[in-house]
Amino acid sequence: MPGRLAIDGARPRADRHGRDDMEKQVSARVRDDAVDARPRADDLPQIAASELIVRFLERLGVECIFGMPGAHILPVYDRLYDSGITTVLAKHEQGAAFMACGYARASGRIGACIATAGPGATNLVTGIANAYADRLPVLAITGEAPTYLFGKGGLQESSGEGGSIDQTALFKPITRYNRVIERTDYLENVLNQAAHALLAEPPGPVLLSLPFNVQKERADASLLDRIPDRRAAPPPFPADSPAAQRLAEMLCAARDPVIVAGYGCIRSGAQAELARLSELLAIPVTSSLKAKGVISEDSPMALGSLGVTSSGHAYKYIVDHADLVVVLGASFNERTSYLWDPTLLAGKRIAQVDSDASQLEKVFRADLAIRGDIRAVLAGVLERLEGQGGDAYVCDRLREKIAAAMAVVASDYALFQSGFALVQQFFAALAGRFPRGAVIFDDNIIFAQNFYSVAGGNRYYPNSGISSLGHAIPAAIGARLAAPADARPATFAILGDGGFQMCGMELMTAVNHAVPLNVVVFNNATMGLIRKNQHQQYARRFISCDFVNPDFELLARAFGIRHKRVENAADIDDLFERYDLTGAINLIEIVIDKNLFPNYSSRR
Repeated sequence: MPGRLAIDGARPRADRHGRDDMEKQVSARVRDDAVDARPRADDLPQIAASELIVRFLERLGVECIFGMPGAHILPVYDRLYDSGITTVLAKHEQGAAFMACGYARASGRIGACIATAGPGATNLVTGIANAYADRLPVLAITGEAPTYLFGKGGLQESSGEGGSIDQTALFKPITRYNRVIERTDYLENVLNQAAHALLAEPPGPVLLSLPFNVQKERADASLLDRIPDRRAAPPPFPADSPAAQRLAEMLCAARDPVIVAGYGCIRSGAQAELARLSELLAIPVTSSLKAKGVISEDSPMALGSLGVTSSGHAYKYIVDHADLVVVLGASFNERTSYLWDPTLLAGKRIAQVDSDASQLEKVFRADLAIRGDIRAVLAGVLERLEGQGGDAYVCDRLREKIAAAMAVVASDYALFQSGFALVQQFFAALAGRFPRGAVIFDDNIIFAQNFYSVAGGNRYYPNSGISSLGHAIPAAIGARLAAPADARPATFAILGDGGFQMCGMELMTAVNHAVPLNVVVFNNATMGLIRKNQHQQYARRFISCDFVNPDFELLARAFGIRHKRVENAADIDDLFERYDLTGAINLIEIVIDKNLFPNYSSRR
């Protein structure tokens, strides 16, 4: 399986668990728990609930699970021992949840994490909230105190009784489904609802908590045969849909249409249809930050990403030229819409396509709103436009107009006046060295949004969700493990030094499991966004933003990985020429001035 091969390579399984065959035989003989006794026959009608959960994971296609064991979840861990699922020991449960998020986001498959009761579960909260905001299929399994201790003050109890933490209430707002499973007679219903939430479109996170004694109770193994194990195909979009005909007519009638492509295009796999439509009618395309790269940014039709932290090329082009804006799977949130600037869409016709009805006309009124799978809708539009094509002269003039717009930006949106040349050179070198196949998780966002051109073969994952610091490293680890072992994509986690100090120990997770990873840290010894805001809006009254960094070279040496400090262009050349950026773990430190700020205001 891809996840296991990426971690284990050719190592014998005994090495991974720290036991040899003799130890396992001795351990099996001395177990005194009747429920856990061996041998176990796969065809027995009743199995331990802990094993049923593991088989449920296997049925859903889970190949890798991230977490930390604790006493209350050890029965499930024990069943994982003999399963086909690879376990990855994180350094903190938040990191485990972020790993599951990265795994799900990069692969589209279910990411899984596991923790014990009490603090193990509560430490998952930020990662699960991130999965909820990003609509990721993440399954979290947690332990719980035995049911016979509920309300009595059991250690790490989270039942909500007797003054204990109410775990169900804690996770209710950030999961699509969550349940403390207090008995086994309704397991089928619980697992059925959990599977539906994970396999829905859009999906969402699920949390299942099993009390220690319930994990050892027995349940009917055949119930798994009645649990769904794959996503349903999206409902077909009618080939003769009047909506597709209407959108095609609007595009043909427009003088200067522009497409705003969001992450919904990527989720539906509509990149090829989007590129074809753009090429066929010579329509410029801009993307939301989360969809950066949905159309290759080296295309002459690409306007770059749209948003308050972008250069402003797309904004100015839409305001100055567009008469029709087609929004495809973009939520038009605060960042994309420039805090819902009315100038952006004023006087323009608007068409919107989204598979999620809640996104249609959420923040603007559309002349045409279509609910449907974006790929299917675009295929329907293209079918009606076959045989049509842009006039060559018009296309050439349009490319000239786009090129001119990309070369000049109003001063209000000139984000980087000077002082960021080293950062710009780094991203240019990254794009040149890895034109295809790179996987990038980025917590910093603003530099890559403006300096990194995402080609069609690369995958760029900005820190969206709830935009939590400490995300990039664990998410990149999860994504790297989601890739087939023979693919070995160059994987980068890009973040500031403040964010690094929230998740830096997960580098040891990469080391422990031999996960190749490049961690790029912008070293300016400050919380850059906070210092920028205090500079712009609080009369330079700097407070609680500056700090002292560790010596990153010594830190890398302690981790047993390679370090590179980048202070000039020659250092960048050396990095990309001499370092193994595909198969090794590297800590790359880029030094920038703490008193240089991007010239935008977040109005916060």
